[in-house]
Amino acid sequence: MSLFRINPSFRPRLFQCRSLATALRNEEEYTSTPQYPPILDLSFKKKLQRKKEAVHEEIKGVKTIEEKQIKLNMPRYYGFKSYPLTENYSPYDNLTLAQHITKTHLIVNNNLPEFYKNIDVDKLVTEMKSEIEEAILIEFDGYLRTHDFKKEDLSKTQKEDIISSSVATKINRILMNKLATNHPHIGNAQVDYDPRIESTWYVGGMIPPEHIKSCRRGMEWMKPYENDPIDRVMVYFGSPSLTLRSTLPLQPIISQSEAQNTDLKVPFFKFDPVSVGNYTDHRHIANIPGFWPGDPHQFGMLSYHKRGYIFERERYQDAQDDKEALHRQGILASFGWLQAQANFLGFNTFNDITYPLVTQTIITSGKVWSFYTYQMNTIVLHSDNITENPTRNVCWATEEMNLFENIENDKIVGFNENVLSHLLKFYCNAPESRLGINLTPYLDNKEKCIADYAEDEKREWLEREYKYLVSNRPRFKPVYEIYSWEKIYKIDNKTRFMDKKLRPFELLQNPYKRRLDDRLANYIPRKLRPDLPRWKGRYAKEYFP
Repeated sequence: MSLFRINPSFRPRLFQCRSLATALRNEEEYTSTPQYPPILDLSFKKKLQRKKEAVHEEIKGVKTIEEKQIKLNMPRYYGFKSYPLTENYSPYDNLTLAQHITKTHLIVNNNLPEFYKNIDVDKLVTEMKSEIEEAILIEFDGYLRTHDFKKEDLSKTQKEDIISSSVATKINRILMNKLATNHPHIGNAQVDYDPRIESTWYVGGMIPPEHIKSCRRGMEWMKPYENDPIDRVMVYFGSPSLTLRSTLPLQPIISQSEAQNTDLKVPFFKFDPVSVGNYTDHRHIANIPGFWPGDPHQFGMLSYHKRGYIFERERYQDAQDDKEALHRQGILASFGWLQAQANFLGFNTFNDITYPLVTQTIITSGKVWSFYTYQMNTIVLHSDNITENPTRNVCWATEEMNLFENIENDKIVGFNENVLSHLLKFYCNAPESRLGINLTPYLDNKEKCIADYAEDEKREWLEREYKYLVSNRPRFKPVYEIYSWEKIYKIDNKTRFMDKKLRPFELLQNPYKRRLDDRLANYIPRKLRPDLPRWKGRYAKEYFP
């Protein structure tokens, strides 16, 4: 007798299958030739490249400036390992690195580019020479400063930077007052004193550090990629004395096709930046061009920078390297400012600019002047783009020039009109609209920044999150660290194998790969929640892009 009874209504699944074929609706679904899906390269490199490109497209599709910056920070809760670059500290022999990480071709001579020959300032030089001389006399020899009264023992660097800022401010005020009448772009310009400049971008082409090589050697399938270059996150901190901004961009110096000329050589630096005196830090990605999103004056015209740090490089005793340090400062100051502006226009280190941006940079001590014109044609320098991207950025630089030789008996001796001519040409270079070019192609037409959102809660949340990221304050929970006793007893000697495995290094987890949105939202007390069931509405809504 059988112990099992078969249900007579049971039917094998085979007989329950239904046909999925559907009738073709029209003849348009037929093609004369077969259409096959693309054949994808399934190698590790190509799969990783497609994954990155998908993320880059997501960032491009984000609507507003601030949300794009939040999206860039999404992969790392504690920030990215980065290489800070400051303009008031220049290690020895750093020009090659500066050109590589900005992909800049440097042209050095005593003249500005041919573009400036169309700007006639000879009459203005004659008219303004006496006013500039008077301003120099007042700033250098006219009065005592606070540190002179207090008899404070300041370094050469500090004294020169104080005079440099004072001279730049005075000369800028004179030139703007004189030129505003006949040059509308001067009258409409926005002046910023000591603005915050911060810029972040990815750079490829440099060999990996030893700990990454060791990690790759530990995995059999990664051994062929042991020496493959990795991207570095570069962060520039600028400290200009003052900057001028306008509502329209400056005209390009050369065309896009000229920027792809192979004769524009850019040195290649393949080593870790630490090898030439730089250091590392963990920071969030921040791009601040001296103003907040939504400001209509979003294009930089010119900036003044100090050069007092040169006195701190006396230990090198190399005049040629001092000149290279100034060129490094000019390149980084120009690229860093323009790259941050590009982020406020909707571009970023993964989505290239669609038109060139130009700025003018002045480095001065009040007496010694250097002029730089910089045209940024590309900002996508990560991965293989550092070698495969044919577009180059170009920087035109002058040698150091003295505005005057000396001050004797309350008079300027050896005033150099050529320096004043260069300065006036920078001011008279008028920005113009780019006809037929969308200046913000990757931003929404109506909601370009979060201030345009009508929803109060969303706008306030995004503003708070964005400002917290760019402030680079530490997180409430300290960054994970391995304690000394753990390194000795658990990692190096493995003497506590009976302990319960709770720490990330025991669970083979990398705490630094925690995502920005990997956290609990703010808790809402019961009495403040809307009229919902107890298990709903406990946490505030978040608006991560």
